[in-house]
Amino acid sequence: MKILDAAQTAAALPFDRLIAALREAFVSGAEVPLRHRHDIAQPDNVTASLLLMPAWRAAGLMGVKVVSVFPGNGARGLPAVSASYLLCDGATGQHLALIDGSEITRRRTAAASALAGSFLAREDASSLLIVGSGHVAGLMAEAYRVVRPIERVQVWNIRSAGAERLAARLGAEVVNDLAAAVADADIVSCATLAREPLVRGEWLRPGTHLDLIGGFTPAMREADDAAVQRSRVFIDTDAALAEAGDLIDPIAHGVLRREDIAGSLFTLCRGETPGRRDASEITLFKSVGSALEDLAAAGLAYASK
Repeated sequence: MKILDAAQTAAALPFDRLIAALREAFVSGAEVPLRHRHDIAQPDNVTASLLLMPAWRAAGLMGVKVVSVFPGNGARGLPAVSASYLLCDGATGQHLALIDGSEITRRRTAAASALAGSFLAREDASSLLIVGSGHVAGLMAEAYRVVRPIERVQVWNIRSAGAERLAARLGAEVVNDLAAAVADADIVSCATLAREPLVRGEWLRPGTHLDLIGGFTPAMREADDAAVQRSRVFIDTDAALAEAGDLIDPIAHGVLRREDIAGSLFTLCRGETPGRRDASEITLFKSVGSALEDLAAAGLAYASK
């Protein structure tokens, strides 16, 4: 069985190949059961969790991402989240590889947004605003440059020190006025843990593509109702409608109807729904991630080694 650490996993998943692998995965599909979650009581009364995220293709590859979330690890000087991916032969069940799950998650998340952007961002989109400064935010410029001619990258973060660190690494520009930066960007990519909207619809100019990555629970929001109302909305999978506050709240407020969702990565990649229709349209992509993406990334990493 092959073992790929974080550095080997990243090297095996260049974005040009990973975006193509995700596109093929959304065309061909896979069996993706609901993820399993098990809560684990801790002595400090903080509940830890074990998450299991399986996926498989008939007579193809099979895999499961195992994620442990221990919120009390900060006091121990350890990361709260650890993840590994076990890739198996779908025909025999034989274990093929153990791959760094955190790196798979980060890179497939960025690649999924870039894949959506290949359909939804204007062909001439050259300016990217990154909202956030974490691990996924740090990958967005590299991923988007595969699908669009990105020349200018700006970074905004609620804590300016984080923005400065990421901008220095990317050779990007730090911005302090979020409203002005949003209004000036062709693509706005948000990768934060915000619980209150950061991006407001009134700031979006015609032709903007808004990419919402960070919110993965009903309590999290990265954009306000007006941003959703002004946009043609796409999702990665139907799970976004059940898990993302950026969609749940607008639906509850009567701003968005489920039938207003223009398409998903499945329908975009299969050519069943059109992407951007004109240069003035505002598009929005909301993702929450899928075990299908993990399986595609793990298969690519395994084949690359």
